[in-house]
Amino acid sequence: MAIGTKVGAMKEKTKIVHAGRDPKSNHGAVNPPVYHASTILYPTYEDLKHPKTRVQYGRRGTPTVFALEDAIMALEGGAGCAIVPSGLNACTTALLAFLSAGDHLLMPDSAYGPTRNFCNTFLKRMGVETTFYDPTIGADIAALMTDQTKVVFVESPGSLTFEVQDIPAIADVAHANGAKVILDNTWASPLFFKPYEHGVDVSIQAATKYVVGHADTMLGTITANEECWPLVHAAHGQLGLCAGPDDIFLALRGLRTLDVRLKQHMKQGIELATWLGERDEVSHVLHPALPSHPQHDIWARDFLGASGLFSVVLNPVEEDALAAMLDGLELFGMGYSWGGFESLVVPSNPARYRTATTWDVPGRLLRFHAGLEDMDDLKADLDKGLARLKAAG
Repeated sequence: MAIGTKVGAMKEKTKIVHAGRDPKSNHGAVNPPVYHASTILYPTYEDLKHPKTRVQYGRRGTPTVFALEDAIMALEGGAGCAIVPSGLNACTTALLAFLSAGDHLLMPDSAYGPTRNFCNTFLKRMGVETTFYDPTIGADIAALMTDQTKVVFVESPGSLTFEVQDIPAIADVAHANGAKVILDNTWASPLFFKPYEHGVDVSIQAATKYVVGHADTMLGTITANEECWPLVHAAHGQLGLCAGPDDIFLALRGLRTLDVRLKQHMKQGIELATWLGERDEVSHVLHPALPSHPQHDIWARDFLGASGLFSVVLNPVEEDALAAMLDGLELFGMGYSWGGFESLVVPSNPARYRTATTWDVPGRLLRFHAGLEDMDDLKADLDKGLARLKAAG
C-alpha cells in the first residue's frame, strides 16, 4: 500500500490516522471499502493453481481485513496479525496455537475470568495442565517452570484487581526455559504498552474495547513476533475463524480516534480515581497510575499511559446499601464490558476466582470505567450514589 510503505517512519498519532489506508487504490476514498466476500474468482487455471494476490478466499481475508491487520501491526508491532470475532477468542486461539496434550501453562491468578474458565475446562479436557500464579511473582516464576511449560500467560494490569506484572523479568525466565510469553494487552492497548519491546512473543487484544471504542462491536486481534507468527496464522486458519466485514470497518473507524479518546479516558480515570480515594466510603483505590498503587513503579517504567479502567474497594456495607447506590446511578451503567465512550460500574468479588493467592479484603470491589462525559456530572452522580449508600447503611 502506498501509505503503508511510509507508516514505519510516522509518529504514533499519525500512524493511528493513516495505517491501513490506501486511498489511491480505492478511487480516492478516505476509508477502506467494506468487502463482503466468500468466493474469490480466479481469471485462469494458472492463477487458481498459483495465486498471485493476497485475496484468495473470504475466510482468509479481504482488503477490509488486511487494512485492520496492517493498522494494528503498525501500532503494536509483530510479524503478522490475525483478526478474530472476540477478545476471548483471541485469548483461546493464541493458547491453542502453542499448547498440546501433556503441556503445562502458567496463568496469572488475576486473569480475565473467561480466560481462566477456558483453562479449567477446555484445556483441561485437552490434557493441558494449568498452574495459576501470583501475578506479582516477577522473576521468582522460575520456581514454577517445568520441562513441560510451553506458555507463560501475562495480563497486566490484572482484571478487576489491577496487579501490574514485571513482564520483562517474567519473559526472561520463560525464554530461558523454552516457553513463549502471551500477553493480554487490552487494558493499555498498543498505544500505551509496546509488547515486543518487553519480551512478549504474542499479544492479544479485545478490540471490542478501546480499538472499536463505541460499545457496539465484538472483535479480537492477535499479533505475534516472527518466530511465533506461523503457528498463530496456522491455528487461525485451522479453526476457521473470521470476523464480519462490517465489524472490521467499525474497528477501523474507531481506531482513527484512539489517541485522543484513550488520552481523555486516562485523564478522566485518574481524576475520578483520585476523587474516589478521598471519599470516606472508599477503603482504597486500585489504579496503577496512582503513586499509592503497590506496583506503580513498574507501571511507570514500562507503560506509556493508562486507560480509563480501575477499581475501588468500599468500606464494608450491606448488599441493600450497595444496591441503593448502584440502582440510582444515572450516568454509570452496569455492564460487563468497557472501553466505549460511556461510563460503567460493576461490583465483583475477586475471592471467588483466586486459587494461587488470597483476596481477603473485607469491603466490596467496584470496577469503574471512566467514560467521556463531563467530570463534574460524573462526580455529582457518584456523590448522590454514595449518599444513598450511607443512608441505607
